Amino acid sequence: MNKKLCGVILMFVIISSSVMSQKATGSGYPPAIPGARVETYKTVDDIDLQVWIFSPADHNENQHCPAIVFFFGGGWKSGTPTHFVRHCEYLANRGMVAIVADYRVHSRHGVNVNSCVEDAKSAIRWIRKESSRLGIDPDRIVAGGGSAGGHLAAATATLPEHNASKDDLSISARPNALVLFNPAVIIGPVSGEDESTTEALSEVSSRLGAEPTSLSPYHHIDPGIGPTIIFHGIADTTVPFQHVQLFYDRMHEQGNRCELVGYKGSKHGFFNFGRDKNAAFIDTVNRMDKFLVSLGYLKAAPETVLK
Repeated sequence: MNKKLCGVILMFVIISSSVMSQKATGSGYPPAIPGARVETYKTVDDIDLQVWIFSPADHNENQHCPAIVFFFGGGWKSGTPTHFVRHCEYLANRGMVAIVADYRVHSRHGVNVNSCVEDAKSAIRWIRKESSRLGIDPDRIVAGGGSAGGHLAAATATLPEHNASKDDLSISARPNALVLFNPAVIIGPVSGEDESTTEALSEVSSRLGAEPTSLSPYHHIDPGIGPTIIFHGIADTTVPFQHVQLFYDRMHEQGNRCELVGYKGSKHGFFNFGRDKNAAFIDTVNRMDKFLVSLGYLKAAPETVLK
């Protein structure tokens, strides 16, 4: 089969299954997500928090594949685990175990941001604990997410606090790499920056549930954070591009690998499936693929896979 045809067929598989997912999930909660195995990673106050697991074809527990877990966006107030289903379908087809994780949010569970972070860290720990049974390499776990979900992914890699009381702290919640889509990476004031850097934080300050800088990934960057790629709209007014630029600069100051891909004229959520004929979705997925290939988590594709 020629390379071009191979890419077109894989794109058709991803988009076709995504359309089926959109029709099947509806607006219910928790959602029904076709093609995924569902497990509970944590129970809090009789709330079962679930993960939906997409595995490569013929995957088994002896393969120890790299894995990625995505956290949905929604301002820590709302959102749905279906947010990154298209990404999971794509990556499972490329050979990774891909997971979407639920977590508590304000509208459904009345929680603050600190509880969201606790849940995200619990999810990483559960994946690592269950890695042998799930056929996952515990040393090749990627955290990803968009907006508030991007914050949670970054939080698992950076924040020393906000661990759930029942978590086994001997199991690391730190992922080995990050894939972030317009993430909220600055939650507290930044010394030496003008007010525009932090004015976007005022709306969420009352819902944090903790001291702001304790929840701010930027403020806890150290030399041990895994390779990171960030996709962000330069015209984003919800999470200013300046925030991720500061995060990028700080990552490099600490000797960490960090790539920042800015999209001129693009605003918040620009990367989502179904927007603008999927141009940004396709471009960000292809760049994510190349990033994961560079880590050795995916085998090199013959050429750009999605078109």
